[in-house]
Amino acid sequence: MEASRGQGGIQQLLAAEQEAQQIVNAARNAKMTRLKQAKEEAEKEIAEYRSQMELAFQKKVAASSGHSGANVKRLEEETDTKISNLKVEAGRISHDVVQMLLKQVTTVKN
Repeated sequence: MEASRGQGGIQQLLAAEQEAQQIVNAARNAKMTRLKQAKEEAEKEIAEYRSQMELAFQKKVAASSGHSGANVKRLEEETDTKISNLKVEAGRISHDVVQMLLKQVTTVKN
């Protein structure tokens, strides 16, 4: 009788061990499934964020390129204005400069 009770206890322990192993395996599989799901979700969020940042970057590049053309035009206009101002000023004082140079060249000092 003792042997059959010991045998029954061993059978119970083996059954409990198998049940525990199944629970551990199920938990491990659930964990792996959740990790894969979390990884997929993270990759999806990263892709969305990357596309948003890329779109914002493209908009910024397009906006700055448009301003670049406007800046070039504005600088050209400013340069042309300054050149014409210099020509007018040079034309206004050129007679005086020529007279001063002639005076200096023709004056003899001892």
